[in-house]
Amino acid sequence: MKSLRLVAIAAAISAVAGTAFADDAVVKDGYAFDQNKLIPTGVRAEVGTTGYGGALLWTANPYVGLALGYNGGDISWSDDVEVDDVNYDVDMDNNLTYLNAEIRPWGASTNKWAQAAYIAAGVGYVDQQYGLQARNDGGNIKVDGKDTGLSQLSYDLDYSNNISPYLGLGYSPRINQNWGVFGEVGAYYTGNPTVSNVNYHGGSPTDATLVEKHLNEVRNDDKYEWMPVAKLGVSYHW
Repeated sequence: MKSLRLVAIAAAISAVAGTAFADDAVVKDGYAFDQNKLIPTGVRAEVGTTGYGGALLWTANPYVGLALGYNGGDISWSDDVEVDDVNYDVDMDNNLTYLNAEIRPWGASTNKWAQAAYIAAGVGYVDQQYGLQARNDGGNIKVDGKDTGLSQLSYDLDYSNNISPYLGLGYSPRINQNWGVFGEVGAYYTGNPTVSNVNYHGGSPTDATLVEKHLNEVRNDDKYEWMPVAKLGVSYHW
């Protein structure tokens, strides 16, 4: 898994560097990029599954931009968050720094709605911790779809100190010459999280076996190697 992550990180860095600096200078439809003048062309504020924060934006040419950002803060989700068929309340401790290339296939289009679509590829420093508390919703805590006698089930998921590649899809239309909005979904390849601070009370030996099976799924199943991202925000361009 570590070698796969290294290959993916190398590919992501190559994509960022290659797309951003393919030409020393590109001028088309009012866009210009000079690698000696690395002044940001905009900023944005954002909030989502990786916390809240913002980013500096650069426009290399109509087809390529860069975003250097940070998301942090503590966020609690008191609605259903499902992990391996168990519903949880989640407390999130977020710490994410990222650098993405934003590739716009229709960047030179005269249609501003087509211009707004982009593919994001890059890398992030991921240091996220999630505290999960199982929900019983007035009934029994269910594990693997089965009712248990558990009175409590909680643990922490830790994605700490990972340099991880990222791939996403976004849409960022301009409202006017300066202001815009955006939304983006994607995922970081982090490898499986560390599971710690496990606490469960009540139940039978069979329930304990279900819990251990559930935790091993989180530790080892391929689908938990990807940390999902969804965020919304506003941008300002000068």
